Amino acid sequence: MSASRPSGDATVRDVIVVVGATGTGKSGLSLELAERLSSRGRVAEIVNADAMQLYRGMNIGTAKLALENRRGVPHHLLDVLDVTQENSVADFQASARTEIDAILSRGSVPILVGGSGLYVSSVIFDFQFPGTDADIRRRLEAELVSEGAGSLYRQLKQRDPASAEAIGSQNGRRLVRALEVFEMTGSALSGTLPGAPLGWRPSTIIGLEMPRAQLVARLDERVNAMWRDGIVDEAAALKEDGLDPATTAGKAIGYAQALAQLAGELGQDEAIESTQALTRRYARRQVGWFRRYASAVILDARDPAAPARALAHTLGLQNGD
Repeated sequence: MSASRPSGDATVRDVIVVVGATGTGKSGLSLELAERLSSRGRVAEIVNADAMQLYRGMNIGTAKLALENRRGVPHHLLDVLDVTQENSVADFQASARTEIDAILSRGSVPILVGGSGLYVSSVIFDFQFPGTDADIRRRLEAELVSEGAGSLYRQLKQRDPASAEAIGSQNGRRLVRALEVFEMTGSALSGTLPGAPLGWRPSTIIGLEMPRAQLVARLDERVNAMWRDGIVDEAAALKEDGLDPATTAGKAIGYAQALAQLAGELGQDEAIESTQALTRRYARRQVGWFRRYASAVILDARDPAAPARALAHTLGLQNGD
């Protein structure tokens, strides 16, 4: 998908998309972009594309920006689900596209921000979602119970590697859905793969990366900070609201381990180490997914000039400010 850009004024006709692995500073860059566009007379609004930031109360483990840290920039699709609710890629696609259309209708600039690869791709690429088949669904759900998520993951990896990479080996509900779609249609749930020419709307894609060793160090410290900041207490409060290890929200990295610690199944050190290992693995999958976005401009997340470079790319300028 090629990005269409204006010729140098402050007119932005695209959806701006900010992607990258967890811990690379996507939220900060999106705020910088919004403020720089504002200084040029354009209002920007941010649409969340992080699957777990949709949930109310899941703040510490998702690095969700507090209201006072959003710099007055409107944010959408944060805190819209209870922790007992499930959410599909198709649900998110519909919600995000509705928000983006509304932002554009106001003459504002939508900035889609997140690290959930399938969620982002479902919005900006030509994803189509078929219905369901009750018989296939029942059989796959029975297999999930009898054989475990790992068996379904291995099947999906053979049939639809891109979806398997994005979903991971632990999310049984989404693995069932991906395999159901494949059996129904013979096509991958991932639909149009990243980098393909078909898109929903013209999109300018900004990707953030940093060297693996530095990212790992940052992620490990981020997990330590989650425990210092009280993720176990947050999980305990959410448990009272229905957070359960069997639900999508309860399987979120960090929260699953905090719940296990509360249940006495893991000690604190074990919970932290497990969360760090899973976070590193998830970040590796994110990097691989977003590198397939052929039209994205990749910026070094450590570069102080990254916001200016992102603005320059968005506006089609030779330099940022």
